[in-house]
Amino acid sequence: MSPVILVGQAVGPGGVSCGAQAGGVVGSQWGVECVLFNEEYMTCIWGTREKLKTSYSLYYWYENRPPVVECMHYLQDQGVSVGCRFNQSEIIQYENRPPVVECMHYLQDQGVSVGCRFNQSEIIQFQTFHVLINASLGGRTLRIPSEPMQLQDLVKPEAPVNLTIHNMSGNQLQLTWASPYPKARCLEHAVKYKSNKDTSWTVREHRVKGDVFSLPSVDYEKYYTFYVRSKINSYCGNTQLWSEWSVPVAWGSNSTSKGAPKEQLLWFWLHTILIPIACLLLLIFVILLVRMERVWIILMPRIPNPSKNFDELFITHNGNFQEWAGVPKDIVESFKPNYSENICYVSELPPKDSYETLQENNNHSPLVVPSAPPAPREHSPYKSSYVGV
Repeated sequence: MSPVILVGQAVGPGGVSCGAQAGGVVGSQWGVECVLFNEEYMTCIWGTREKLKTSYSLYYWYENRPPVVECMHYLQDQGVSVGCRFNQSEIIQYENRPPVVECMHYLQDQGVSVGCRFNQSEIIQFQTFHVLINASLGGRTLRIPSEPMQLQDLVKPEAPVNLTIHNMSGNQLQLTWASPYPKARCLEHAVKYKSNKDTSWTVREHRVKGDVFSLPSVDYEKYYTFYVRSKINSYCGNTQLWSEWSVPVAWGSNSTSKGAPKEQLLWFWLHTILIPIACLLLLIFVILLVRMERVWIILMPRIPNPSKNFDELFITHNGNFQEWAGVPKDIVESFKPNYSENICYVSELPPKDSYETLQENNNHSPLVVPSAPPAPREHSPYKSSYVGV
């Protein structure tokens, strides 16, 4: 029968029965600690490699009555217990008892079993959970004490995620989040926050129901940081196991990412690393420009002064542009005029009285007519003329 086999085979790694035998049972000074993580899996830890001298075995069962009873009839081989004999009355007695199951997934630390991991299918809440942890060393049975446990009181939820800040009217902020725990109604939350001008954190515990927290009044000149954590409320269990604090979310005058972790990290690297390095490189570049004249001339060439190029024009050639420019003399002579203009005599008529007197005088003296001017040269483009009186 399987219940008898499970109880009869409840032995340590060295073949030692779970019950007391020759050599006695030695109890450990530490116990076992079990935690149910987000109702997905559970671990029970009973020590570390430094504390344990050998590997222990874990056996567990549910219900209120302990099903493990020491063997009444050991089978001996040269003074060593190698088995157990059950009478018929004991077999009937164990048929209706819950089965004892050994841990299927031990947690190892340098080759020594220090804990056990339970899958979700092996976990039953709201039933008393018992464990028996023992080992055999030097002919003695080593046992780690444990107390009956209620697994609903050992639940540790996962930290909240997706923290978001909403800027409401009237200088009010609203913080929302999501919980990975499958039974959100069984949770209560704690929120802690602090501004860049505060010296301590403000924590609101046992007051936050649901997934919303409101801060009624904020200062837009401050920079606020928020964290959230969760635990099982009194309606679903009796525990003090809080989840880890969530990833922080930030808001304020210095917050440009509104809490996005990647952008906050980028902002940190920009101010702490990149800007100082850029300033240092700029300083080195300026020093090189000042000290290396050749580099300075290449990058910043000087503007030439054109006045020096005209010194020869005004000093040597006295402003003679043709000589300074090197124009041939025959070309210069071709631009000079090679013609002349005849003189044109022009006179005005005298007044009437004077004209009559002049006419009388002319009656007594011969009229003098000016000689005709010489004929103009053929190559002259102009014609000369004169007016006689």
